[in-house]
Amino acid sequence: MDRALIVHENFLRRVKAGDLPDGPAPSDVAPDVLMQIFRAQCLSRQLDRTSRDMQKAGQGFYTIGSSGHEGMAAVATALRPTDMAFLHYRDAAFQIARAGQVPGETPAWDILLSFAASADDPISGGRHKVLGSVSLNIPPQTSTIASHLPKAIGAAYAIGLARRIEVEHVKMPSDALVMCSFGDASANHSTAQGAINAACWASYQSATLPLLFVCEDNGIGISTPTPKGWIASSFAHRPGLKYFTCNGLDMVETLRVSKQAAAYVREHRKPAFLHIRTIRLYGHAGSDVEATYRDKKAIEADEANDPLLQSVRLLRDANACTPAQALDVYEDTGNICARISGQVVKRRRLSTRAEVKASLIPPSRQCAATNGPTTDKREEVFGNDLRAMKGPQPMNRLIGWALADLMLAHKEVVLAGEDVGRKGGVYGVTQKLQARFGPDRVIDTLLDEQSILGLAIGLGHNGFVPIPEIQFLAYLHNAEDQLRGEAATLSFFSDGQFTNPMVLRIAGLGYQKGFGGHFHNDNSLAVLRDIPGLIIACPSRGDDAACMLRECVRLARGEQRVVVFVEPIALYPMRDLHADGDKAWMCTYPEPDRRIGLGEVGVEGNGTDIAIVSYGNGRYLSEQAAYILKGKGIDARVIDMRWIAPMPEAALLEKTKDCKAVLIVDECRKTGSQSEALMALFTEAGRRKIARLTGDDCFIATGPAYAATLPSTNGIVEAAVDLCGSKS
Repeated sequence: MDRALIVHENFLRRVKAGDLPDGPAPSDVAPDVLMQIFRAQCLSRQLDRTSRDMQKAGQGFYTIGSSGHEGMAAVATALRPTDMAFLHYRDAAFQIARAGQVPGETPAWDILLSFAASADDPISGGRHKVLGSVSLNIPPQTSTIASHLPKAIGAAYAIGLARRIEVEHVKMPSDALVMCSFGDASANHSTAQGAINAACWASYQSATLPLLFVCEDNGIGISTPTPKGWIASSFAHRPGLKYFTCNGLDMVETLRVSKQAAAYVREHRKPAFLHIRTIRLYGHAGSDVEATYRDKKAIEADEANDPLLQSVRLLRDANACTPAQALDVYEDTGNICARISGQVVKRRRLSTRAEVKASLIPPSRQCAATNGPTTDKREEVFGNDLRAMKGPQPMNRLIGWALADLMLAHKEVVLAGEDVGRKGGVYGVTQKLQARFGPDRVIDTLLDEQSILGLAIGLGHNGFVPIPEIQFLAYLHNAEDQLRGEAATLSFFSDGQFTNPMVLRIAGLGYQKGFGGHFHNDNSLAVLRDIPGLIIACPSRGDDAACMLRECVRLARGEQRVVVFVEPIALYPMRDLHADGDKAWMCTYPEPDRRIGLGEVGVEGNGTDIAIVSYGNGRYLSEQAAYILKGKGIDARVIDMRWIAPMPEAALLEKTKDCKAVLIVDECRKTGSQSEALMALFTEAGRRKIARLTGDDCFIATGPAYAATLPSTNGIVEAAVDLCGSKS
């Protein structure tokens, strides 16, 4: 027999017979509060049962339930609806209980619409079954591996930061806390371990971090048991982290301890860890046959400890209601779910490509107009740098000045990363910024890329425009899921209702002479290019970098986009182009109001024999090659993509339409590089004379062979001659 049915029938039988589990007497909790919690628990349970019925009928699409975790209704009762909550996927009871704190909410309808994948689902618009609600301050989560913990830290940090920096789009009140829940199995994941370590690291240094971790310990991760006592042993004595524990089957105890934990976090503005012991009923999901890997006696022991049976006992002992009345609540709730489910399955579902994609790009938001900083303010901040701006400078310096101007213009812009503050970055890009704007706006983080990106996502949740930095492109892979699974999906899974704008700066690509090998010269952007909705910018010249960075901040601030700004390391200090001392690759600082728009490509020269399409270091090499090709009678035009994603297809086709041939120069590895999409673009447009020159499918070596596997100036010349034929 289906275990869900067994649990249901056991509940009916035992309540009718008065066969309730033993337990401590309830403390002084108002009967109406206990009834409110119990109603949320019953709705959570009946929604689980209904989801399975819907799936059997071919009308439901999600059966990972919350049964056994109904104690989370008491946690919600202990918190405020203004406390942002990043929820474990078994926390329907939390959302339902919170909905009871906010007038006008309809949790049964909302969650059942989600089960049915209805376009009327108020959180995802039918794209995914997620817990979440704008009015309840619950951003939607799809994570099963605790990848939401880093951004919870960022959101908590943003509460205190917003006390010190007034921002326009702040979402959380200054006395709020952030709650983040997860399972005992997920607590072992590297993301959870890193996030909790980051919280301890910050708290140990007295940073303001009003954050409540809630670990729901049901003792098993799908089929793998959690060692008894493991969670307590792992987290009870962490520095900077206050530990609380309770029996999640007892709603009175859970409410009491949750209130204590919340009070501690709210008063001390420090993180706490609430360890709730729960059970898992029905197995992992509807398709999971628990009896294939778990002893029957253990399953039945958990079922005998059903938290709803415990709640009926507590209600009886507190004179809140009789067992018969509790049973009426349970059965009435089931009838309500059955009735609503019959209606939601008739609602419209998404059916077209356009409908599914509609929330991929977040909506624009109104931002207060600004005229930028005054001349006096710029003089105060820049000092002698204003004179230096009048002469040619390398890229790294121009990016630093652009960051300073953006921070002057928009006080919600915050920089964060390893060594960005006092050191000024590995390559000096952020020099002087912490001295100019203070440690609140230029944050030196711990060495953990997941935490850096999580901080940025959380800051974006509370009105900031973060500019996090990953020191090297190769280091991104430690944390890439924070972009792919969290930042880039938020608008999609919330139907555009939640956003986390940011501009992620990454130093990357190849051609560093003799330094670092692969770990400091990663020449693949493939891991970024296939993330839907992500904008990727890659400048090649310093003036372009400043103007593109301003556009990236505009996209994040006004259009709420997630943007990656890839800075070619080898071009940071580049001065000369054709000959030593010519300083042809240095630029003067563009006026602060100049931008290069998304999709706007760069063009150097007007030759029609061949268009060389490239970006980053490739543009630099292509301009050298174009100069040599001129001597061979080949008149070349160099086109800088600038924007890697979305690819500026229309502009590229327009700027190459009068060229006899197209050569694509891509410093990334051949497999998965931009060149593949470019070849497809030009081929599908009917261009016949096209070729590509790419990096080899190989890692980059250190020492003299640093560029051996990458395109070279001579290689570009040879490829162009082969494509066009020599005219010399």
